[in-house]
Amino acid sequence: MGTPSRRALLLAFVVMCAIWSSTWLVIKEGLTDLPPLRAAAMRFSLAALVFAGLAPWLHRKEGGARPTWSLRLGMGLLNFAASYGIVYWGETVLPSGLASVLWATFPMMVAVVGHFALPEESLSRRQAAGFAIAFAGVGLLFVEDLAAIGPEATRVGALFLLSPLASAFGNIQVKRRGSDTSSALLNRDGMVIGALALWLATFALEPGASLHWTPRAVFSIVYLALVGTVLAFGLYFWVLRHSGAKQLSLIAYVIPVAAVAVGVLAGGETLTPSLAGGTGLVVLGVWFAARRPRAQAAPSTKSQASRSG
Repeated sequence: MGTPSRRALLLAFVVMCAIWSSTWLVIKEGLTDLPPLRAAAMRFSLAALVFAGLAPWLHRKEGGARPTWSLRLGMGLLNFAASYGIVYWGETVLPSGLASVLWATFPMMVAVVGHFALPEESLSRRQAAGFAIAFAGVGLLFVEDLAAIGPEATRVGALFLLSPLASAFGNIQVKRRGSDTSSALLNRDGMVIGALALWLATFALEPGASLHWTPRAVFSIVYLALVGTVLAFGLYFWVLRHSGAKQLSLIAYVIPVAAVAVGVLAGGETLTPSLAGGTGLVVLGVWFAARRPRAQAAPSTKSQASRSG
């Protein structure tokens, strides 16, 4: 099969952005009828089941070594169980658009964690400036929007930032030890481990939680598993093979803005001046933190497809 056209790659990029912008609201809507950890566990159980059938084919197309157990555990426990578990729990309190903006600090956190964990990834002055700008935006959200929701929202918002931080540590581990690892096999195994860890968490933390199998609940699980996970990651792998990391990095800037718009237009959430301003500052800060000088080669993103939402 030949190289796909630019139009096909652009379409795939648009579809990915549309999917990952919508998942925040779908999570929020599903939590009306489902306890958070159980909803996340069911999502990744279904996604892992379907992805298990696709992973061998994706692996043959992509290549790469089989992941080590340390990489599997890191991906499953950090990028899937911890990160998504916090997202689902956080959205029981936070509006979907606001949650997406807080999570958009992820690329910046990768830059900061990489500064301490990877000798070749020292934080530049420009990236440090991006860090400051983005957290000014986060601070604005805490002072205005989270405070307006209530004291619990401020606490949940602070703990919510552990979600992108957990994924940042997981991705740095992959970069250190898994640059030649198959992303398809690593994500498949990570989904299985993440689902198992989430189920264990439900038994410990949600023993008596009730769930209601409404059409909305079923749609949430099926959409997030098949469309938000399997299809979106499948497109990501395909675009990554034919395009590259630089183009895909634009997702980090598009999703928080689009997710806020989805929450306002489809979820009835309020677009406050502080939310708009905070979103703009976070996106600007992430751009500073994530971009690299042209002369510096972009890092390999193999096996780093995980993101939240």
